Amino acid sequence: MQSAVVSELLAEPFVQLPTPIRAPRRPRVRHDSLPENTRYRDDGCDISESCFTCPLPRCRYEEPGGLRSILNEQRDRQIIQLRMKGVPVDALADHFGISRRTVFRVIGSAKAAIRARRPDPSAPIPIRPRTVLQKEANCA
Repeated sequence: MQSAVVSELLAEPFVQLPTPIRAPRRPRVRHDSLPENTRYRDDGCDISESCFTCPLPRCRYEEPGGLRSILNEQRDRQIIQLRMKGVPVDALADHFGISRRTVFRVIGSAKAAIRARRPDPSAPIPIRPRTVLQKEANCA
């Protein structure tokens, strides 16, 4: 019975369906792209006259925290280097024009970054072996 239905369907003439009318294809353009044939001026900012000659490693408007964070990052590196050389905290605060608390904050953030870089914080810290002089001094 199924073969009779299939043969009837095959015997009917093939009806061509009309092709759907499509709109002409337009080129794909990003929704956030800039218009073409437009001249953009490089006005720069108060740091540099042009973005191409700016001395900053990254644009101040793209950096989280802006220019202040860029300048503070350089200042913090100098504070850490000077502190490691033994410069007192009071002298650092006077030199950079900041409070003692800010100097301690910078030093503390550097220590936290060093601790974070340790591969396994639960691993014991190695103990330095005693030197010969210390052994002799402890002998009775």
